[in-house]
Order: sequence, then C-alpha cells, then structure tokens
Amino acid sequence: MADDKSKADQRDRSRVAGDEDYEVDYLAEKLGVSRAQVKDAIAAVGNNREAVEKHLRGN
Repeated sequence: MADDKSKADQRDRSRVAGDEDYEVDYLAEKLGVSRAQVKDAIAAVGNNREAVEKHLRGN
C-alpha cells in the first residue's frame, strides 16, 4: 500500500532549529566552526539555513 501523502509532517529543512543540539553540532562540524559561532550566526541572521551557512562562510 502506498504512503498517504496527505499526512506529511511539518518539518522545514530550510530552517535551523537553534535550540536542538544535534542541528547546531551538525552545522558546526560541517562548516568547521564552533557551536558558539553557529548560535551567534543564528542570532545575527535568523534561522534560515542558507543565510546561516553564508554568514559562517563569510560570503
């Protein structure tokens, strides 16, 4: 039986959940920065994943 597409969850992969340690750790490891730098970037540019990564890369 096929999956019911009307029961999709509400996750938004374009956002960073700054209060979730595993997401902060993932970004810190991926970009080679500290957890504090990730949290500072979220505070500076919001929780849009693309904007956070761009901010941390210095672009």
